[in-house]
Amino acid sequence: MTTTSALIEPVTLAGLSLTSPFVMAPMTREHSPGGVPTPEVAAYYRRRAENGVGLIITEGVLVDHPSAGHQRDVPRLTPGAAEAGWRHVTAEVHAAGGRIAAQLWHLGSQFEGDQAWTPRTMTTADRETLLRAYAEAARVAVRAGFDAVEVHAAHGYLLDEFLWPVTNPGGRHRDFPAQVVRAIRAEIPACVPLIVRFSQFKERDYSARIASTPDELGLLLEGFRAAGADVLHASQRRFWEPVFDGSDRNLAGWAKHLTGLPAITVGSIGLTRDFARSDRMRELLDRRARGEYDLMALGRVLLGNPAWVRLAEAGRLDEINDYRKADQDQYS
Repeated sequence: MTTTSALIEPVTLAGLSLTSPFVMAPMTREHSPGGVPTPEVAAYYRRRAENGVGLIITEGVLVDHPSAGHQRDVPRLTPGAAEAGWRHVTAEVHAAGGRIAAQLWHLGSQFEGDQAWTPRTMTTADRETLLRAYAEAARVAVRAGFDAVEVHAAHGYLLDEFLWPVTNPGGRHRDFPAQVVRAIRAEIPACVPLIVRFSQFKERDYSARIASTPDELGLLLEGFRAAGADVLHASQRRFWEPVFDGSDRNLAGWAKHLTGLPAITVGSIGLTRDFARSDRMRELLDRRARGEYDLMALGRVLLGNPAWVRLAEAGRLDEINDYRKADQDQYS
C-alpha cells in the first residue's frame, strides 16, 4: 500500500484547531527532576509537534497530593517551578504549530512508594481533598498555556478503580470519576477541551472489563458527558479489535456512537515500518473516514520515530524504525 498524502491535514477537535488528526498518546518518561519539566522535556515534545503530530498529550502529570505517586522524576502540575517549566514546554509546542494537553494522573492503589500511603478505602474527606487537587492542577494547566486537559481514568489507576467492579465491588461512589470531571470543568475556560481517557483493560489485567454490554458502557460514558467531558479517548491494546459481540466497532467507535462526543482511538498503531503500507493502515484511515472516530493516537512508535507522521505521509518508509523496547530508555 502507498500511504495517502492526506495524513497531515487540518482538523478541529471540540473547537480546537489542529494541524493533523494524529495525537501523541501519553507515555511516562520520568525526565522531570523533582517533578519539574526541563528544557529537554520541551524539546522532546516540540520534535513531535513539528513533525506532523497535531495534538500532544503529555505523559501522566501527578496531581498535588502525597498519595498520587512517589516517582521523583515524574512531572507534576503545581504552582512555581513546575508551572514555569510547563509554560516553556507549551511555548515550544506552540512555536512548532502544535497543540498540547496536560494529562492529570493519580496512581491509586498502584502507588508503590512510602508505606504511609498503603492503599485503603477512601473516605468522604479523601475524595473532597482529591477533587480540590484535580481542580488546582487544572487551574495551573490553564495558566501554563495548555490547550486542553485530559483526565486519566484508565488502566487500573485511581479513577478507573471506581469504574471496575473488581476494585469497587457494589459500585460505591462509582460516580467519583465524573465528579472529578465536573470539578475540572468548573475551573477551565469553555474554549479548553476536556478529554477523558478510559479503557476496558488494566495494566495488570488485559482481560478486565468495566462494561460487559454497550448499555453498561453507555451509562458510564454518559456520566462523563453530563459532567462536562468534550472528548473521549478510548484506550485499547489493538485498535482493530471489536469490543462487543455483533459489531466490529472498536472502543472509540462505541464511545462516539453512545455519547455523540468526538473520540480518539489508540492501540498498536504503527509499531512496525511495514504498518504504514499495510491493510491495517488502510483500515485505520477508512474507519476514521466513515466517522467511527475523529483522531488517531500514536504511542510507542513515536519514541524512536519523532517524525513518523511526516515520513509516512511522504512514503519514506525505509526511514521508519520498528518499535523496540529499548526505545523506552531513550529520550530524543
